[in-house]
Amino acid sequence: MNGIFQRALLSTLLSSVATVSLAATDTAPAPGAPSAADSASDAADAAPEVDGITVTARRREEDLQDVPLAVSVTTAAKLDQTGTSSIVQLTQLVPTLQVLSPNARNTALTIRGLGASYGLANDGLEQGVGVYVDQVYNSRPAIATLDFMDIQQVEVLRGPQGTLFGKNTTAGALNVTTVDASNAFGGRVEASYGSYNYLQAKATVTGPIIKDLVAGRLSFVGAWRDGNLYNPVQKLDQNALESKGVRGQLLFTPTENLKVRLTGDYSSQQPECCTQLYVTVGTTLKPANQQYPALAAGKNYRPPSTNPYDRLADVDDAIQADQWLSGVSAVVDYDLGWATLTSVSAHREWDWEPRNDRDYTALDVTRRSNNPSHQKQTSQEFRLTSNGARTLDWTAGLYYFEQNVTTHGVTEYGSDAAYWLLPATNSPASLLEGYTVFNNSTIDTTSYAAFGQLTWNISERLRVTPGLRYTQEKKDGSYVQTTSGGSVTTDTTLINRRLGIARPQAFSASTDDGSWSGQLAVAYDLDTNLHAYGTYSRGYKSGGINMTALPLTSANLPSLAAAVIEPEQVSTFELGLKSELFDRLVTANFAVFTTQVNDFQANVVDSGPGALRGYLANVERVEIKGAELDLSTRSVGGFTSYLNLALTDGKYDSFKNGPCPLERIGASTAACDLSGKELPGLSRWAGAFGGEYRRSTSFGSLAGDAYAGVDASFRSAYFADTADSIYTRISAYQIINLRAGFKAEGGWEAFVTVKNAFNEDYLQNITVVSGNSGLVVGTPGDDRTVNFTVRASF
Repeated sequence: MNGIFQRALLSTLLSSVATVSLAATDTAPAPGAPSAADSASDAADAAPEVDGITVTARRREEDLQDVPLAVSVTTAAKLDQTGTSSIVQLTQLVPTLQVLSPNARNTALTIRGLGASYGLANDGLEQGVGVYVDQVYNSRPAIATLDFMDIQQVEVLRGPQGTLFGKNTTAGALNVTTVDASNAFGGRVEASYGSYNYLQAKATVTGPIIKDLVAGRLSFVGAWRDGNLYNPVQKLDQNALESKGVRGQLLFTPTENLKVRLTGDYSSQQPECCTQLYVTVGTTLKPANQQYPALAAGKNYRPPSTNPYDRLADVDDAIQADQWLSGVSAVVDYDLGWATLTSVSAHREWDWEPRNDRDYTALDVTRRSNNPSHQKQTSQEFRLTSNGARTLDWTAGLYYFEQNVTTHGVTEYGSDAAYWLLPATNSPASLLEGYTVFNNSTIDTTSYAAFGQLTWNISERLRVTPGLRYTQEKKDGSYVQTTSGGSVTTDTTLINRRLGIARPQAFSASTDDGSWSGQLAVAYDLDTNLHAYGTYSRGYKSGGINMTALPLTSANLPSLAAAVIEPEQVSTFELGLKSELFDRLVTANFAVFTTQVNDFQANVVDSGPGALRGYLANVERVEIKGAELDLSTRSVGGFTSYLNLALTDGKYDSFKNGPCPLERIGASTAACDLSGKELPGLSRWAGAFGGEYRRSTSFGSLAGDAYAGVDASFRSAYFADTADSIYTRISAYQIINLRAGFKAEGGWEAFVTVKNAFNEDYLQNITVVSGNSGLVVGTPGDDRTVNFTVRASF
């Protein structure tokens, strides 16, 4: 721990010169306002408001209530108050957003049940939820696992955003805005300590570099925590946390009409993570001697616990989930008077260096299953947006994006592999011991788009907003898999058995297609504080290329027909009502929607005997419908509250050639008709609600606000794999977090948070282990933790 405390002390000393708070206001200022967020933080913390929230969901600054879209906004103040430090944790505040993240690379984000198919990552599968940070698209979902840094607000846009956000946003978008540098010198420091030796340090400093010309901002965040699982085999804690990030910004304002924002960021995570634990054993259609109970008994194997909430792991090889993310961007806004010209230039990179014991046991079945990846992307966007037009507000633009993802993977089998993966065949252990599979893949994506959207203000009450985008996208991919090791044999039967686990294969493929996407929205003001809207939106996700070993045919050969999958098309109809009631005391927004997806791109898992082969496939048709309520109140006698509720029903309308669930897997691979089954990863009911009481008080000469709050969230049961196995259903759960603290008038604050206060047992994810013996593993959610935080702004 000495190194941790030294890093925390160093960050505190470096930021001791800071003098103004990070934006922590619930009435978010317009992006680009140099110092309003800092100067308003005390007032916002003292009495959070819900009206006047400015969003950029349509690439212009608008009041949230005027936008004919279902948008959830979480401001810096709410993130601070609830202790929400990442997109993964944001799901407890925004129930329509779901994140499954067994590790950074296999993170899947969905909105209203759409966005990504759960399963092992495939570089050829694009996410349907676009994550934008300061207008820059982040292709890799691993960004969801990073700690928030210098956030102004997070907007969750629900439904296809195919006009202005464009790049594969068939399910929705996360529009993240960070705080601008300020010409007023200042900053903030924060430190937290808690359960499992959790330590987090944050620091921000901002101020003028050249007065009235150049301002700068520098922010740091670091978090460390011991593992919350114990491994008695290796005698160490696992699933730890170790994360660091830094963000720097220069803001140039040479004239009133020109603003240039240069940003650079670097983040790293190097935790001993992420393993999974025994959850259950499913019964398959295989003979009894090929199923987990008999196989485990034959090796005298018992897991350290059959209760995942005992938090005992027994993997016998090292694990790691190291990643590095970095990027630079330049955002230029030039006010021409009649319009504003915006240029967004960016380059980002992601490095992923994992290490896994993929059998999740102390047995020597799969020693290693590592897929290190490197991704780099470059993007350029130009937009021209009208200023203050009375009849027509419009935006037009051009977009360019290119990306390369390269992966060099390795899987190595051990001395128990032949026994476990080729049961009842009497194959010698040497057949697979040391058998190593190397895979090398690369995929290049180039995308061009032109788009335009306008709002026709027909009258003071009626507005019509059409938008259209055309995208041309090309992908070129290649995959090579080679093998080595294992015993030397001339026995054809044994050779074929080994090749059934993994065989050499190589292929190249490409796609090149163009598509139209967009929306049509009609909004009508029923009253000053009552707005109705209807929206039709269409999203499009380009065709994909399987960047993994292809599934095998009945002849035990790679199925080349599975190399390329069809584009995905999404259509959504939405009706909404946005209101401010009781003299704007209550804000209540309601929406109903129905969505149809054709050629839904799913990540399915081959049910063959070897390593888990995640590959892409098209689901003929998916249907989703639902209703959502977002409600919040202003301060009444010091009390504020919120309620977010979602009812969502999703199913495979047609999936005739789907993967078989675990309970229907026999001795050979077979396809199953999943039509009518529930869409995985989607809870029928999900919600978040909470409240805070805040009161001015004093302790002797110390004056300020004392407060206490509660935040609760719940999800009904859902399936955690594409095949809807009864053994991979995550049960319903609810989480209650508590917080209390004191904010002094002098600018410092101290508070305590209790997360999962009632120690609810729940699972974050579930995985069927390779070989389909019936073993099912998963990751338990965090148990009750207590953290104490002190922050000061000057």
